[in-house]
Amino acid sequence: MRKRRGDRSPEEMGPPNGFALLPWLLMGMGALSNLIRGETPNPWIGALGLLAFNSLYVTIVFRAFDRTRREAPATWWLLAAITAVTLALAIAYGGPYLLFFPLLGLAVGSVVRGRMLGRVVLPLCVVAGTVSGLRDGWAAINVAYGTFISAMVTAAVLTLSETVKELRATREQLARTAVEKERLRFSRDLHDLLGHTLSVIVVKSEAARRLAPRDLDAALSQITDIESVGRQALTEIREAVTGYREVPLAAELDRARDALSSAGIEPVVRRSGPPLEPQTEALLGWVVRECATNAVRHSRATRCEIELGGTPERVRLTVTDNGRGAGEGTPGSGLKGLRERVEAAGGTLESGPGPRGGYRVTAELPVEATTTELAGGAAGALGL
Repeated sequence: MRKRRGDRSPEEMGPPNGFALLPWLLMGMGALSNLIRGETPNPWIGALGLLAFNSLYVTIVFRAFDRTRREAPATWWLLAAITAVTLALAIAYGGPYLLFFPLLGLAVGSVVRGRMLGRVVLPLCVVAGTVSGLRDGWAAINVAYGTFISAMVTAAVLTLSETVKELRATREQLARTAVEKERLRFSRDLHDLLGHTLSVIVVKSEAARRLAPRDLDAALSQITDIESVGRQALTEIREAVTGYREVPLAAELDRARDALSSAGIEPVVRRSGPPLEPQTEALLGWVVRECATNAVRHSRATRCEIELGGTPERVRLTVTDNGRGAGEGTPGSGLKGLRERVEAAGGTLESGPGPRGGYRVTAELPVEATTTELAGGAAGALGL
């Protein structure tokens, strides 16, 4: 069912524009009526003044809804011109022509903002009251009040409308940022989860194939491990989808040791230092996983050392292999994504050739990392 016009929300109706201020020109109908009935002296001058006022008013109110045009010097010159026309008509004719002062207030309120508004409106009201009092007596002093109200209310309403528009744009930008952030988290999680899991499955499958002809029990053990790894991967992917994956660092170290051993790489794990926050452990666990995966897939190493230690303030994780390493030459690599997350948590991640050959990755983090980047438990790269 279609909504009636009155039932639509302000967002559906759109922001105000210059057309909203045009009906107020009807306040000048009294002056036009006097002009048509011949009650205005020098009617051609009065007609030209009326045409000039209306033309300037329409131009100004339409420029007022474009911030760039509103703040341009040309708009202020137009305000000066309409002020001069209003003063000339009011002083020359008085009566209904005094109502052009409130219309001038509308034009001023549509253009002027902030502290400048009071500096412009108050002198304008004084002038409107003085001219009205001198021309038609003190009974016309309410023209000054009408001028003040029209300017201030117009400025307040349009300022509020602009603020709502900016807030709406900010809300949409925040929503887009949240979506992009969640996409990035999910892509990083999938990269590390699937990259590591598939690497382990491939390594164990190759081991099972080699062992099957001579040691069936050992081959079956490898197949059992493959099943366990697959089931664990399903659980981790479900947790990654919901954003609540946090694996203890000890578990990641055990998995890395198992994956390295299955690939024929001797694992050496050393751990010391103070207890860590769960978020810090989760991020270091991702570093261990990525480094172990790279060692299995790319390094051709025979030995991989994982050392965790540090001070009461900072913890350091160093992973070194004696192979050729898995560098960061390709965009979107896992180490690049890890570096972004570690730096967001107040730490550093460095990678490159080791002092005695091979490849080394060193990550340092505060012992108590509280950044929201860790809350999702995700790290790694944008793609495989």
